[in-house]
Amino acid sequence: MKLEMICTGEEVLAGQILDTNAAWVAAALMDHGVEMQRRMTVGDRLEDLVAVFQERSLHADVILVNGGLGPTSDDLSALAMAKAKGEPLVENAEWRERLTGWFERHNRAMPASNLKQAMLPESAVMVDNPVGTACGFRVRLNRAWLFFTPGVPFEFKHMVEEEFIPFLQEEFGLDTKVAVKKLLTLGQGESALADKLQPLELPEGISLGYRSSMPHIEIKIFARGDKAIGLLPRVTNHIRLVLGTAVVAEDRATLAEEVHHRLKGSGLSLSLAESCTGGMLTSELVAFPGSSSYLHQGLVTYSNESKVKVLGVNPATLDDYGAVSIATVAEMAQGARMLLDSDFALATSGVAGPDGGTEDKPVGTVAIALATRNGVYSQMLKLPRRSRELVRSLSAAVALDMLRRELLEQAVIVDYGTMERFKK
Repeated sequence: MKLEMICTGEEVLAGQILDTNAAWVAAALMDHGVEMQRRMTVGDRLEDLVAVFQERSLHADVILVNGGLGPTSDDLSALAMAKAKGEPLVENAEWRERLTGWFERHNRAMPASNLKQAMLPESAVMVDNPVGTACGFRVRLNRAWLFFTPGVPFEFKHMVEEEFIPFLQEEFGLDTKVAVKKLLTLGQGESALADKLQPLELPEGISLGYRSSMPHIEIKIFARGDKAIGLLPRVTNHIRLVLGTAVVAEDRATLAEEVHHRLKGSGLSLSLAESCTGGMLTSELVAFPGSSSYLHQGLVTYSNESKVKVLGVNPATLDDYGAVSIATVAEMAQGARMLLDSDFALATSGVAGPDGGTEDKPVGTVAIALATRNGVYSQMLKLPRRSRELVRSLSAAVALDMLRRELLEQAVIVDYGTMERFKK
């Protein structure tokens, strides 16, 4: 099966909004063992949409079309599909009834423009949208099924999970059982990971995939068929051993998710003192419900004055070692932990860039510390400095990994391949 995706909309084409739908659906399909071969973006121009529907339908078996199903004049997907097939738009009575019922239930007057959403190509098969007013549909053209979905992420995800994936399974006989294990890694590039895993002789039915989402690279281990699924735990364990400390979580999207699930309900508490990460650690953790059960406080102590007045850092430490130092970050972590008597505290300080570095502490130099009731672990790292955002996200990831390792009673400070640790 050759599967492609067409994303519509001037705002997507111009980069004004991030196309999160495409990234999400590619990952969701991979979890079912389905790989997307091609993705393209087309603006809100009728002739361009007609042309791309006609051209790609000659090559693909399935085309997932996202966007352009709204009530406004620039929502052209249905009209373009009708023109591509040389057929008229006709009103779908069922969807018209659904539309009027939706507005009645919400005690709202329905704008006349919304009736446009009930106009589908004559040969279209309606596809249900249980959470919105945009009617999905699918149409056969040349060799392809074109499957039309709304651009609103919440509606799109519902339709993919409840309509599109079941359609693929029924239409193309995707009845082979598929299981996936995901290993989240930190500190190794994709090529370095591949060099370690490529020599492995994997059993029949098991394959590997890589997904880069900085600061992590996720390794997916696919097992297709009952025999391969039975071998998946053993293969996963072997790959974990081969990669060693590069693996920081299993079946989690981020390190923050891993740490959250280990702290929630544990009775342990955490405080944060962030300088170079500027609240990133706090933001990542509070994204999960229930984080208030363990997160005491998240302090952004960016200036030296705040480090002294809020965290109790000794001014002499700042004078002698500077803000980006093991000594200073250790005192920051201790001060944050003691403020509310937390079990743990993480602190970060660094030169994120693009300016401000010195010869001995260039851009990308960060100091990170974990304070516990039994002592403090701290380290200084030289991170890749491709961007300020990368330095910040890597710093947050290392900090969370230090805490994760402490919770697991593992060595807190380890070597990360692409991050050089200062020896003093």
